[in-house]
Amino acid sequence: MSDEPSSGYALRFISGKYQGGEYPLPDDKEIVIGRGGELDIVLVEDMVSRRHAKITTQQGKVVIQDLGSTNGTFVNGEKIKRFRLKEGDRVLIGTSILKLISQADAQQDNAGFTREELNANLDALGRRQANKADVTSGNLEDLPLPDILTLMSTGKKTGVLAVRNDDHEGRVYLKAGRIFYAILDDNDELGPLKALFRMITFETGQFALGAATNEEFMLELEEPTDQVVADAVRQMNELRELKPTLPEVEDMLSIPRPLQPQMSALQTDELDVLQLALNLGFFQGVLDKSPFHDLRTCQIVRSLIEREYLRT
Repeated sequence: MSDEPSSGYALRFISGKYQGGEYPLPDDKEIVIGRGGELDIVLVEDMVSRRHAKITTQQGKVVIQDLGSTNGTFVNGEKIKRFRLKEGDRVLIGTSILKLISQADAQQDNAGFTREELNANLDALGRRQANKADVTSGNLEDLPLPDILTLMSTGKKTGVLAVRNDDHEGRVYLKAGRIFYAILDDNDELGPLKALFRMITFETGQFALGAATNEEFMLELEEPTDQVVADAVRQMNELRELKPTLPEVEDMLSIPRPLQPQMSALQTDELDVLQLALNLGFFQGVLDKSPFHDLRTCQIVRSLIEREYLRT
């Protein structure tokens, strides 16, 4: 690789047995990742297919494509077939999470190494810390919850994942990698999906996988874990874009008097949220009691404020 121009990017292993390893990405070239010994990046793991994924760099663009792997390729917690990466994106392959970084931020000078030398370095690193492939506790700053849940799903983990930050404590219940329940702040009224979606938004805090319990729940999640996590990530991203247009959660919502717009113009879900605002007042209470996910509730509240059915 020493005579190949750099793309300006590198891959850094931030989790798994190769944690700390880095691989520079040359420009105008495909990098194939998998278990096969002849490939560009060799990951010796049972959950990695022989030819798992490829990364193409061309004119500053970095694109990853799954090659029909058995366990899939994930970017920022979402299962993908093809995806254009940007700096900071996280890629999960097997039990390894790789982060796309600027070559200027790389901690190692691997630019002049051959493919064989780079893989030998990764192999040596993997042999020294093979136990890091099994992540059961850590900080959310280092490993966001979507990646943790995807890791535990593909690893068929069973147990209770405790998740906490400075303000909240939650638990995610897993059985053979399937999320079947979640609870936040011991509030069963939130429902498992709303609780899980809120935990996904935690940017700081800690997580730890504990033993399974004998608890039983009236309502268990039926959706596949990868679908649940993908939906949570999409809602989180949409909520972030929506947040600047929303009241603060501690704000009071009130109905103007006299109310000028016609109630007959409202849809059923809008009437439900308007009634909650009338009965509860605080935006946080409306979010908690709403029968809809936080994203849908926020969209309705914003619309009601814009149309002057509500004010803060």
